[in-house]
Amino acid sequence: MPSMGHAEVACPATPVPLPSGLEGWARKQPVRAGDTARTATTLPLGSGVTATLLPTPQITYSVRAKKPVGPASSGGMFAFAVPARGRYRVVLGSAAWIDVLRDPTLGTSGVAPPIPSVAHAHGPDCTGLRKMVDFDLMPGRHLLQVVGNSTAVLPMMVVWMP
Repeated sequence: MPSMGHAEVACPATPVPLPSGLEGWARKQPVRAGDTARTATTLPLGSGVTATLLPTPQITYSVRAKKPVGPASSGGMFAFAVPARGRYRVVLGSAAWIDVLRDPTLGTSGVAPPIPSVAHAHGPDCTGLRKMVDFDLMPGRHLLQVVGNSTAVLPMMVVWMP
């Protein structure tokens, strides 16, 4: 898969090693996206998934994404548990827009704004890791909103970064 903004790279027949801590990307399990915060699909930390997304008009996002999207795009709602304060990385196989926020279904008053990212990176060529975004998170349940994906399938994963 080409890197964003770079020419396509010829990949070797032997798989390229994944960066340390991202080995779970190689063993993806299928999941289906939720359409609201309450139906968000729970993602296991450190394990890759192949998510089947929904058409954008079928999704009720908790907050409006900063990236404008058309009705032909796909997305979905996912949740993940943060067991300890620290840095967590969301890894995508595409350039979809993401927002991470504290889960508003836990009885908090109102919806908190998206948590600001602290780093962005591209994965190494020929690994399928297209976009990596880091967040400093507190313990608790968090939502991951995927917005504006160009296809209905998205490889993804959330991992703790020691």
